[in-house]
Amino acid sequence: MFGVRKSADTRAALRFFAERRIKVHFVDLNERAAAVGELRRFAQKFGVAALIDRDSRRFGELGLRSATLSEERWLEKLSLEPLLLRMPLVRNQNQLTIGAAQETWNAWYASTKS
Repeated sequence: MFGVRKSADTRAALRFFAERRIKVHFVDLNERAAAVGELRRFAQKFGVAALIDRDSRRFGELGLRSATLSEERWLEKLSLEPLLLRMPLVRNQNQLTIGAAQETWNAWYASTKS
């Protein structure tokens, strides 16, 4: 799971998995940046636009509202500026989610129980 501890959605995801005693490897993006390759994995499934939190304060501070960057440049920018990402980014083997996706996480949990 990738996120920052200040993000409410990230804290909710950590709490969701902790309540179900699911071990999670959490990467705080303020301490260690996500690799471009890892972000590319999410972008291939959802598209780069789905990774970008256009409502975030940091997005406005950087003046990116009218920016037209290539997908590769966006991935580099997201790697350097984690507060531009929609969080949390959760990976379970080859399954991925962006943001709070409790229905999907519940399905993952249910499949491990059966």
